Formats: sequence, structure tokens, C-alpha cells
Amino acid sequence: METNCEFSKYFQSSPLPHPQASPLTVLPYLPLTMASEAERTFQRFAVFGESSSSGTEMNNKNFSKLCKDCGIMDGKTVTSTDVDIVFSKVKAKNARTITFQQFQEAMKELGQKRFKGKSPDEALENIYKLMEGKDPATTGVTKATTVGGVSRLTDTSKYTGTHKERFDESGKGKGIAGREDVTDNSGYNFQMTVQGACKT
Repeated sequence: METNCEFSKYFQSSPLPHPQASPLTVLPYLPLTMASEAERTFQRFAVFGESSSSGTEMNNKNFSKLCKDCGIMDGKTVTSTDVDIVFSKVKAKNARTITFQQFQEAMKELGQKRFKGKSPDEALENIYKLMEGKDPATTGVTKATTVGGVSRLTDTSKYTGTHKERFDESGKGKGIAGREDVTDNSGYNFQMTVQGACKT
């Protein structure tokens, strides 16, 4: 009977697995909906500017962009240097990208810096709240600059001399014809040489 009591004591003290535990989540007690929303944000940033990406892995450039656009990197408690260090720490030795599981490890670590004094669970939850519904910012990325003297420099109608010859009336470049003197090989000497009449 004593043996059974001893066995019962050890059995009851061992923690039971949480019903929501998942191999993908770093902290199993975090709501799964929040983790899946974070994964969707991860995928949106992973494919940003990367046409060949499937969204399952993210490079350092896009990781930094996510941290900046979502407000995880605030320049005070979390800097761009912190983000680079954490990325290098969680990725595989010779890899250039991280998986979502490694991304969660990185967020767990950055959360401790960003939300000091919070428990790891709370810090990661706050990080995921910052990420919720966010898309990569594209404002002003492809906008052409026309400030100051740039508009005058790019106005082909004001070009003179040899530069003027490189563009047609509409301002479109002529390509190689506008940059090089194309030799005309259809003259008398050329024909005579081909026919064998003119020998040197």
C-alpha cells in the first residue's frame, strides 16, 4: 500500500500537457488565434519583394522591415542592431532565412526587451498584438524624385549639343544610335574589296 501511495504522489506531481499545446507554438498557453494571426503577418512580410518566396521562410531584410513596420523596433529599447543580433542567433548556422518557429523564438527574445518587466507570455502576446493585421508599408518606395534641380536635369527638351542628339522629339532615348557614330560600309571601296577588284 505504501508503494502505491509513493507512486501516486509522483504521478500527481508531474505536469499534464496542455490541451492546446502545438509543436509550432513556443508558448503553448498563448491563444492559438493570436499565433495564427502572427503567422499570417509573417507570411505577408516574408513574400514582400521576394517573388520566389513561398512565405514559409523570411530573410533578414524582411525581418527588419517587419520589426520596423509593426513598431517592435522603437529605436530605444529595441534597435536595428538588436534585431540583427536576434535574427543571427535564431537562424541555422549557414542559413540566410528563418522559419516561423525560429521567428517565434526571435519574437520571444525581442518581447523581453520591448516590454521589460512583463512575463515571457505577456511580452510575446503584446508583440503579437503589434503585428496583428499589419501589411508591409510601401508608401513612397517607388515615387520618383522631382525636387530641386532634378526636374531640370531630366527635361530632355533643354539638352544641347551632342546630348540633344540622343533623344527624339518626344524625349525618348534613341539607344545605341544616339550614342555612337554608325559607320556606313556601303561605299565604293567596300564594294571593290568584296568583289576582289581592289587589292592591297
